Amino acid sequence: MVKSKSLYHLALAGVLCAIGIIIPIFSPVKIRLDPMSFTLASHVAIFLAMFISPAVGVAVSVGTTLGFLVGFTMPVVLRALTHVVWVALGAYYLQKHPELIDFRQQVENRNAKLFGLGAVLSIIHAALETLVCVPVYFGQGLSGAETVRILLGLVLLGSFIHSMIDYALSLLIWRPVSGTMRTSRVS
Repeated sequence: MVKSKSLYHLALAGVLCAIGIIIPIFSPVKIRLDPMSFTLASHVAIFLAMFISPAVGVAVSVGTTLGFLVGFTMPVVLRALTHVVWVALGAYYLQKHPELIDFRQQVENRNAKLFGLGAVLSIIHAALETLVCVPVYFGQGLSGAETVRILLGLVLLGSFIHSMIDYALSLLIWRPVSGTMRTSRVS
């Protein structure tokens, strides 16, 4: 059974990697302001992987980063690489609190707890992406004030909002499939 579960998770990781790579490439709903890009639902596959397990979450984060090596600038690839950190943190937290994403169970203040988790992960996500962008923007010859405004407004705030939206979309998708994920039997 352990081997079957591992194979099942490997297959899920592969499908989620493909989805996580395809969405940013083909989505018509995106804003690209290099080194920033905001594509609606681009983090959904990563969040779903995080809900499954730490290993699947990290694998999908690494896989999507490798997929971004084709067709995206290096700052975008490096921003994607930072996803490994917040996904690992979120997945390990959910491993300790699986009831939060098992919607078959009654959990007191679930929505507040899920919102808090999303906010914390989105802050970490945005902060890491901002750190990646610091050398890029400081190297563009902008004034210090303009660089800080871009980093705090566009990168930090934009990444936070983008992450929260994708997190909410992920929960909307996860809610109906969570019961089937937890109860599916693989032989």
